[in-house]
Amino acid sequence: MSLPVPPVLVVDDEKNMRLSLKTVLTADQFEVRTVESAEEALNLLGREEFLMVITDARLGGMSGYEFLGRARAQWPNLPVLMITAYATPKLAVEAIKAGAIDYLAKPFAPEELLHAVARCAERYHLLRENANLRARAVETYSLDQIVGECPKICDLRRLVQTVAPTDARVLILGESGTGKELVAGALHGLSHRTKAGYVRINCAAIPETLLESELFGHEKGAFTGALKQKPGRVEEADGGTIFLDEIADMSRPLQAKLLRFLEDGSFTRVGGTQELRVNVRLVAATNRDIVKAIREEQFREDLFHRLNVVQLQLPPLRDRGDDVLLLADHFLKLFGLSMNKPARTLSKAARQKLLAHRWPGNVRELRNVIERALILESSHEIQANSLPDFQLEARLQHPSPSPGMPPGDASLDEIMAGFERELITNLLEQHRFSLTRTAEHLKISRHALRYRMQRLNIHSDSDADDDSGSVPPRNSTA
Repeated sequence: MSLPVPPVLVVDDEKNMRLSLKTVLTADQFEVRTVESAEEALNLLGREEFLMVITDARLGGMSGYEFLGRARAQWPNLPVLMITAYATPKLAVEAIKAGAIDYLAKPFAPEELLHAVARCAERYHLLRENANLRARAVETYSLDQIVGECPKICDLRRLVQTVAPTDARVLILGESGTGKELVAGALHGLSHRTKAGYVRINCAAIPETLLESELFGHEKGAFTGALKQKPGRVEEADGGTIFLDEIADMSRPLQAKLLRFLEDGSFTRVGGTQELRVNVRLVAATNRDIVKAIREEQFREDLFHRLNVVQLQLPPLRDRGDDVLLLADHFLKLFGLSMNKPARTLSKAARQKLLAHRWPGNVRELRNVIERALILESSHEIQANSLPDFQLEARLQHPSPSPGMPPGDASLDEIMAGFERELITNLLEQHRFSLTRTAEHLKISRHALRYRMQRLNIHSDSDADDDSGSVPPRNSTA
């Protein structure tokens, strides 16, 4: 055996038989406890955990069949193997009906016994693994993991708490890396479906030709390679929740089949004719502009309305202000525990550098940055030079109007100021916060650059030009 399991309990009123069974099992590295009566066995089962029970059918005092009935009533998940020297088909049927996992007639080969015990050990490992996976899922997707104190995140947490206990469909919108999967998991974890399955499918990660089979299953011979019937993920999620990430990448023909599924939970496997039905809650998410996708006829408008019962919009990290620092501290603790490193803090310069960055990759990018910094940093304080220079990331950013303000609500001066602020901030990051190189790039003097930074509320903690990039400017609008 590769992993430890609880001991096996042997119940037999014959001493030689107890010793023989113990010898065979211990030789295969199973721990064994032996008792001579059913009464002793019931007493022991109430105090200790056992992998399984092996009992003789005929015992002095309480019989093996009566013991089997009492054990099954008190410990319904405990496997019991019945052995007897008086084997008849009728007795075998009685034992199985009473709840025995198997029935062995004396004399039996040691391999028969070991095979039965090995099956119980395998079952034990699978049950423990399943319990661990469920526990990890609940822990990973708790509401506490949605870290942040900005108004939008506080409103989001309240809305998740309100919506989670219902069966309402939820559409989660937000840029890549904003935490859509985390929110979907919290919706399941806080629902009455939490003990049932939680199934996740990334519609963009599975080829279009296979996505329907993955979602709804297929029958044997439905296509080349379909050697046997395969249930779909919706069947796996029956009674629970299914999360369809990147749903806007799903093909329109499959969107039509999903629309039918949302009507009443009915579907047909690929290559099948039988209509099946499940009870699942559907949560969907996308990082695409859903309205644009509908206008370009890449996403069905009727499917959007079916999904859009409750809409959750996740703000990008650049619009969450000091949440950047809260999340950075959260990831420092998280990775500090996993790397077995003492607690680290962020230096003032490192905090300023994090606040100055625009985070095109959102929370996922910040998580990677903190993990990298913790690996590289040797002191007890994360320094700015342990963070990336963000030159490559700055090229991913797209200048836009004033953050958080739609062009329709802003004046021309506000739109131009927002564009100028973002442009200067991006170039400062690209040039490692060197005023000299940034001014040269813009073809203006350092004095003119400082004047614009003051006018746009882009502050620097030092009047000196720091070409090392250790003290970045701070954008008061971040």
